[in-house]
Amino acid sequence: MTNQTKHIVLTLFLLIALSNNAFTQTDHHLWYNKPAEKWTDALPIGNGRIGAMIFGGISQDHIQFNEETLWSGKPRNYNKKGASKYLQEIRRLLFEGKQKEAETLAETEFMGSKSEAGDKTRWVSEMKAGKGITGNPSAERYDDKLWKTLQVPSYEGWEIVGLSNLDGAVWFRTTFEVPANWVGKDLVLDLNRIRDQDFTYINGQLVGNTDNTEPRKYTIPAKLIKAGTNTIAIQVLNYYDKGGIAGYKDTKRHIGVYPVGSNIENGVSLVKKWKYKIQNEEPPATAQYQASYQPFGDLNLYFKNDKSTVSNYKRTLDLSTAISTTTYTLNKVDYKREYFASQPNQAVVIHLSANKTKSITFEAGLSSPHLHSIVKVVNNNTISISVKVKDGALKGESRLTAVVKNGTLKIVNQRINISNADEVTLYLTAGTNFINADDVSGNPVSANTKALVSLKGKTYNQIKQAHIQEYQSYYKTFDVNFGIAENAKLPTDERLVKFAKASDPAFMALYMKYGRYLLISSSRPGGQPANLQGIWNDLLSPPWGSKYTTNINMEMNYWPTEILNLSALNEPLFSKIKALSVKGTETAKEYYNANGWVLHHNTDLWNGTAPINASNHGIWVTGAAWLCQHLWEHYLFTGDKKFLQEEAYPMMKQSAQFFEDFLVKDQKTGWLISTPSNSPENGGLVAGPTMDHQIIRTLFNNCIEASQTLGVDEGLRKSLQEKVKQIAPNKIGKYGQLQEWLEDKDDTTNKHRHVSHLWGVYPGNDITWDKDAKMMEAAKQSLLYRGDDATGWSLAWKINYWARFKDGNHAMTLVKMLLKPATDGASGSYVNLFDAHPPFQIDGNFGGAAGIAEMIVQSHQGYIELLPSLPDAIPFGEIKGVMARGGFELSLKWNNGKLENVEVKSKVGGTCIIRYKNQMISIATKMGETYKLNGALKLL
Repeated sequence: MTNQTKHIVLTLFLLIALSNNAFTQTDHHLWYNKPAEKWTDALPIGNGRIGAMIFGGISQDHIQFNEETLWSGKPRNYNKKGASKYLQEIRRLLFEGKQKEAETLAETEFMGSKSEAGDKTRWVSEMKAGKGITGNPSAERYDDKLWKTLQVPSYEGWEIVGLSNLDGAVWFRTTFEVPANWVGKDLVLDLNRIRDQDFTYINGQLVGNTDNTEPRKYTIPAKLIKAGTNTIAIQVLNYYDKGGIAGYKDTKRHIGVYPVGSNIENGVSLVKKWKYKIQNEEPPATAQYQASYQPFGDLNLYFKNDKSTVSNYKRTLDLSTAISTTTYTLNKVDYKREYFASQPNQAVVIHLSANKTKSITFEAGLSSPHLHSIVKVVNNNTISISVKVKDGALKGESRLTAVVKNGTLKIVNQRINISNADEVTLYLTAGTNFINADDVSGNPVSANTKALVSLKGKTYNQIKQAHIQEYQSYYKTFDVNFGIAENAKLPTDERLVKFAKASDPAFMALYMKYGRYLLISSSRPGGQPANLQGIWNDLLSPPWGSKYTTNINMEMNYWPTEILNLSALNEPLFSKIKALSVKGTETAKEYYNANGWVLHHNTDLWNGTAPINASNHGIWVTGAAWLCQHLWEHYLFTGDKKFLQEEAYPMMKQSAQFFEDFLVKDQKTGWLISTPSNSPENGGLVAGPTMDHQIIRTLFNNCIEASQTLGVDEGLRKSLQEKVKQIAPNKIGKYGQLQEWLEDKDDTTNKHRHVSHLWGVYPGNDITWDKDAKMMEAAKQSLLYRGDDATGWSLAWKINYWARFKDGNHAMTLVKMLLKPATDGASGSYVNLFDAHPPFQIDGNFGGAAGIAEMIVQSHQGYIELLPSLPDAIPFGEIKGVMARGGFELSLKWNNGKLENVEVKSKVGGTCIIRYKNQMISIATKMGETYKLNGALKLL
């Protein structure tokens, strides 16, 4: 059969499949033929509150778990008192072009307050004096025979090479050989970066001590060196986050020793395994601007399996049921494990079975990376682990209960031992003392007790069916089919590798479903919103604290909710916005002497709203206004006027009131501008970033329309109508680009991952083809200059941009980049399809799913546009349950890139305008009615 014949057969097969209710054939599975080796290989499950990562090992299965309210920190005031008295001086400096001076003043006087620090001086003194370790490890002949070894260096911290979740004091020792012709010469010891402080010894003598991130390049005096073997001993003190001898980010550059005046190429490399010994794991508390999301613990199942004789291994995640499964055959017995996170019963449930009786034998144990954790026996089939977050207010308890069918169960050494059972069901529950951001008086035991009471008297199948029913109430509102591909028969990791060069549109459909799965699993009504890693984190010091970054990442998490028919999952976000509006009111007064509320570029469990990190990017004032866009979009998609009146508009109004007070007239142009602020996270502290003006202008326009709809606040409406005309407009610069700042100073060679000044293209509608095609072209030019390559979440944002630019093939290029293996520190997707910044950030999953939908349906210009950016790579397709503004639910099909038909269900009634290519139709709809149209937009 020729390739052309194969293509014709496949095309006919796809056409038949699409015409015969192809949704019954769509793929909802991630699957693999080997256990997870790394955390980013493992499969995620979650019920919105408890999340778990399933490794699916054979002789040992690892289930790492989280509970959404276990964070570092405690309730406190994040605001610096009296910061507003420096506002005018910062503005003056910026208006005079003195950016560095403005940043220096702001760094000192305008940042948020940090948490309380511990006694660092005392701890360092104790570590130097040898507390916690025997003898003097710096000595040349110190006996280190029993020490373990660790690969050195590790730029991303010793956590990556074996010392995960460790802060504290660690000794490292190794030797190097000195040739005879080096004797009498001073040598260079080049270690580059060490995190955080080091005391470095050569043959027992101190040669260097540094306590910052500067490169370590110490001179070793000739008198300390001898021909032959020499000893290096380094005491590394790590206070917080990544630790160890980091070396160079470019791994081709070696740390090592060489004569002064030479280089490492003529020296001795120290890239190898060093001996190490942990001296202390309790450094003093480091002052922090905000808190970090924490792991809770680990459940390990230990089997006496000889994994070398295992066959038919498969681990799967079924997105349609939110159940992960591990199956394999051993000694002619078929084994099966099912894992899911039940929302109705608030437990992670693990069911072990086999096709032969008395075949289930294993031990189950709980542990935690938290230093302060205790495992206890609760009763004859339950163990617990209690944890306390270091230097914080939160503590938690998790319980593991086993229910056995036949066989024996006993608890030995605080592990559950099960022998010769037919079936076993494990229930893992968890709770903390968190009640709200101001109250930590709860009892961690209560959540466990409540969950276990709800499970009592129910069979495994009853619990499983209740889980599926509740989960599918969200999941089944939507489905998508882009056809059937040859690579669909491959394991997901192999399919990912091949996607960049293969025709596999079905993989994109699977990715959309996975995005919806992840959001359902990490954001349920009544809980916390999905954070930077959703609900999954295994590190005590996760990247960026696994917080809520509000200059893109938190918002991107919720881009799929409306368009992908998950509107109810906004509830945690909206509750968070309400809580932030309270805290942000105090910040508005303290920093800007303004009414309303403000939120800067990050927040956490405790709802901090003050500027953090550094003045060159942390003073960004439009976080609240961007979040208010989500409130308005919810109204546009649902038509819920009660929500608008009681929840959305009050917070939108208060945000607008802040900007009424905050905006100032630019001395040169006369426009109202935002200052001090930042174009995230690029260009430093400035006056008048374009992104701010787009967001504020959109907020004002939304408030004007909302007040008209509700018939309220005529005075405010008139004030906003007057001021919105005075806000600095979008401007086209000398390179034909949309200017990122008030001044025409864009650098066309800048490839920064943030493309913030295009906010008005997406997710906003400040710039559209209908409003100003010329400005859209300028925005596109900006994106072309910025380039395609980026971090994972940035790729996702760019997919949405190119969809709005109506260039589906360019958007498809970005999809290919997002769905490529994240190897060697590159962006893309990990084995489990988690988005790689790198490291893992879940926003790329959500932004990518929303972006593919934006290629199919858009509704931001006052009408519904079908297939506006359909790439050539998706010639066939069917999608049902996609949502559009105005309260419309759509199902549509296309073949050979052309629309075949569309069904429109009107949720609230009203006029529905639909556009496809050059055709347009307006339908006066009634609530609850469905309207069917053909590819020519003729009513059927």
